[in-house]
Amino acid sequence: MVQVLDTITVRPSLEAKTLSSKWDGLSPHLIASFYEVAKTGEHTWDRIEGEGGTDPVAVMAPLTEATLEMLLNWQSPFEQTGPESRAPALAAMLQSGSLQPTVDAIKAFFRPGDQPNPPPNVATDMARSDQFLRQFEGRTGITKLNSTQVFNGMPPVKITVVALFRAWSNAASEVEAPVNKLMEWALPVMLSPDASVLARAADAIRGTKGYIEALMPSMSPTRIAMRYKGRVYSPLVIESIGMPLSSPVNSDGDFVQLAVPMTLCTLTALDRGDWRAIGYEKI
Repeated sequence: MVQVLDTITVRPSLEAKTLSSKWDGLSPHLIASFYEVAKTGEHTWDRIEGEGGTDPVAVMAPLTEATLEMLLNWQSPFEQTGPESRAPALAAMLQSGSLQPTVDAIKAFFRPGDQPNPPPNVATDMARSDQFLRQFEGRTGITKLNSTQVFNGMPPVKITVVALFRAWSNAASEVEAPVNKLMEWALPVMLSPDASVLARAADAIRGTKGYIEALMPSMSPTRIAMRYKGRVYSPLVIESIGMPLSSPVNSDGDFVQLAVPMTLCTLTALDRGDWRAIGYEKI
């Protein structure tokens, strides 16, 4: 029987089942906790204890940079309904008045004194066209209707952070171990070495492999949660993670300091209820 664990308490020093550098004296608000979560209900995610549960280890680190970004996709679907979309060059010339020099050139060409047999009523027609064209200057086809913004969806929320690890007494446990754990969570749990669907289907027919395993043989990366400044963001996936290989090392080749950039992404887009669920809890 699995049991849902309570949310971990943030403490700024090394302790059991926690991978972190030593940050004694640093405010707990400045230290983020990352831990694996699994689905515990229809819309709930949390840590699960016991065999087959989530990873009991948590990674803790202060964040030198942390930004949450929501991209809300608002569009104007009626923008292309105006006259500018039908004849954009002509509409621009009419609105700016740049069509007037062309008309003036035509008028000069048809001046009665320059032409032996000018067309009848040319002067009158040209005067009328001149007045007609001047009415378009400074006008536009944009209206409140074709400029109305409508909500067209949103991608998942992205959280960009830089987690800092540095060795105080043991580089292997304070830097290497927590960074390796983050890398494990970012990578797929397992990628099948067998690329042949027919071979896996044959194994499924023989009963040596399940049909689901034959169709989708690999395991995707795990979901994690981040607790930071009293707020819990869950579930998240690690969309990208970096490892600055030029960071300093000790005599054993272990990194003594690493600033790990990560881009975390929510599993789905958030609504108002999801934002309220993030909540805030005093540490």
